[in-house]
Amino acid sequence: MNLDAMMVNHRKWMKTALREAERAFDEGEVPVGAIVVRDNQIVGRGHNQVERLSDPTAHAEVIAITAACDTLKSKWLNEATLYVTLEPCPMCAGAISLARLKCVVYGAFDEKAGAASTLYNIPQDPRLNHYVDLISGVEEAACASLMTSFFQKMRADNER
Repeated sequence: MNLDAMMVNHRKWMKTALREAERAFDEGEVPVGAIVVRDNQIVGRGHNQVERLSDPTAHAEVIAITAACDTLKSKWLNEATLYVTLEPCPMCAGAISLARLKCVVYGAFDEKAGAASTLYNIPQDPRLNHYVDLISGVEEAACASLMTSFFQKMRADNER
């Protein structure tokens, strides 16, 4: 597959992850969505559920990885790609490495907690036993816009 075809494919899957993020938005959660794809099929999906579950680990990536492992009946996701709308945090970047994902494609950068290039690069840290390919900025404007809209809405709701 040539580079242009790969980017079209990445954008297609990121739009699916964005739909997961929109579900989070509608539920009052920070709008992050994630899907795990292997062999051109979604094997796991998730969106943030921290508030609903009262669980600080209920991030979209963790939920999608757990679902993918359950679907595939394996703790390893070596041939899978995770698509996520926001750069993974340190916890999620650690989970990505532990699950041995082949690749992570993310949309918006996270200047406050990004651990896949912005503040840290855990998935590619040579001290760890697994290296993850990273592709950033896919559908970045749409991913960032959803996040901005969410926090504007939260601020407006708090002023009432």
